[in-house]
Amino acid sequence: MLKPSLEGELVRLRPIEARDADGLWEIVTDAESRRLTGQTTVHTRADIEHWCAIVSGREGRIDLAVTAGGSDTFLGEIVLTEIDEARGTAQLRLAMRPGTRGRGYGTDAIGLVLGLAFDGLGLHRIGLDVLAINHRAQALYEGVGFVVEGRLREAYRDGSRRCDAVVMGILEDEYRAGQPD
Repeated sequence: MLKPSLEGELVRLRPIEARDADGLWEIVTDAESRRLTGQTTVHTRADIEHWCAIVSGREGRIDLAVTAGGSDTFLGEIVLTEIDEARGTAQLRLAMRPGTRGRGYGTDAIGLVLGLAFDGLGLHRIGLDVLAINHRAQALYEGVGFVVEGRLREAYRDGSRRCDAVVMGILEDEYRAGQPD
C-alpha cells in the first residue's frame, strides 16, 4: 500500500510514526473529542504507543499525521480505512488535537486525501459517518463535497443518551466537479 507524504496550502501529511503517540494520546483522552466522535473504547498509553509504531505498516489503510506551518509536530490524524480497491471504496476519518480545530487544517487535509484516493488509488467512493451532534464536522464534510446519504439511528452514545450517525459520501465525479479547472 502507498505510504505518501502530501503537501497542501496549510498542511503536510506524512505517515504516522511512533513519535506521534503524545498527540494521538491527547486526542483519545480528550473528553470533547471522545464525545463528538462517539469513541467508547478506552485505550492505554501503551496501546497508543504501539499503534503509532505499527500502523503505517498495516494493509488496507493509510494513516497520516497532519502537520503544519513548516513544523513536523503532530496536529491530528486523517485516515483512509477499509480500502477496497476491487470495489473502489474506502472510509475516511479525521481527528484533530483540541487546540488545532477550526483553523482550516482539516479542510486542507481532507482535500489532499481525496486527491490521493481518487487520483492516486483510483477509488470511486469515499464514505464516512459523523455523529448528528457534531454539526461543525458535518458542515466541514459538506463544504468539501460530501453528500448526506442517510442516517444510522441511535448508532452511537452521547453520554447516557443515544445519538444518530449521519452517513455521508463523495463520489469521484462529485470530487472532480468541485475541483478548479
